[in-house]
Amino acid sequence: MVHSLGLTLYNLRTRRETPDQTTRPDRPPGRLIWLHAPSADTSLGLLELARRLIEEDGFGILMTCDSDLPAQKGMIAQPAPGDSPLDARAFLDHWQPELGVFSDGELRPSILHEAAERGIPLILVDGRSPRLIRQNDGWYPGLMRSAMQAFRHVVTLDEASARAFRRSGALLSGVQPIGRLEEESAAPPCLEAERAALARLLATRPVWLAAGLPEIEEHAVITAHRAAQNLAHRLLLIIAPETPERAAPLSKLLAEREGWIVGERGADEEPEPDVDVYVADGMTELGLWYRLAPITFLGGSLHGTGCVRNPMEAASLGSAILHGPRPGRFGGIFGRLGAARAARAIGSSIDLGEAVSDLLSPDRAAKLAQAAWDVATEGADVTEHVIGLVRTLTDGGA
Repeated sequence: MVHSLGLTLYNLRTRRETPDQTTRPDRPPGRLIWLHAPSADTSLGLLELARRLIEEDGFGILMTCDSDLPAQKGMIAQPAPGDSPLDARAFLDHWQPELGVFSDGELRPSILHEAAERGIPLILVDGRSPRLIRQNDGWYPGLMRSAMQAFRHVVTLDEASARAFRRSGALLSGVQPIGRLEEESAAPPCLEAERAALARLLATRPVWLAAGLPEIEEHAVITAHRAAQNLAHRLLLIIAPETPERAAPLSKLLAEREGWIVGERGADEEPEPDVDVYVADGMTELGLWYRLAPITFLGGSLHGTGCVRNPMEAASLGSAILHGPRPGRFGGIFGRLGAARAARAIGSSIDLGEAVSDLLSPDRAAKLAQAAWDVATEGADVTEHVIGLVRTLTDGGA
């Protein structure tokens, strides 16, 4: 691999830094694939890729990321290594990965060069735009180009992203603008017998859900439900409070102050035909409520500190999504849903009431839910393609 002047200058500067002091666990026996994500948001597709490679191919997986990641059997999660020649050699000497997969477009020149020198095949996936990890740390001529040429394959989100990677020095024959990896299914489970029984009880009643509702947003949801009931008096609101401890006092408030007939899940009550609001016992059964409610408002996104639940949960189960302006840690997902017109943003309780009323039309709710489901399930073909590349490269192919 070409050693550019920029890489020489970059390595001279990084040598002055304190070496990476990460304590590493023992390397597991057998074949090991290294996956790297710059952040938790960019790790979602890699986590599903990791699961597939573990279950279908028996690979061990090392996942590096500077954010906390969910535990997964067969996967070792570690902080990203430092990017200096010393750190790169120590990291690769210890883990000895058979192949590396990077996501998004963050480039770590020292470790990419060291991996390429050792003949470790590298793939970049979910490519958005190329950028050096030290983007504002001086000018290093030819550094990005030499870093990009470490990758044998670059799988980008779209053609615009592909052009950015080609301009930055990626091998022209290796760039493929075919989309993003499939993400791990976010659909929470439920007992089918219970879902079927409740569906029979609800029959044709219109239903909407407030999922992960914090106390600060209760008034907005109450106001919205009262407004929507003016158009559909049989409308049922299911509330899954953010904490189970809030269920009993919320039920009391709704019954005594608002004058509604309330059913409480924690008291073994059912959503009978005369019940206006059904209060769930926290968020433990969201898989059940998403499946029963064609419309879901995601709590925490209006007046809270950020959306409490991953919107892909509702999307993957066919519930139309309403949300406020505070996405929290799910900003990237909301951006994708918004771009696909697969979720509706609201800014107040009045907006929420109007949106619920509008989506009581089955056609409108189904259109929004279908768009969200398309976003939630996109990428299956891309993941298959990348798994094929991994298998080819680890078997000695190009």
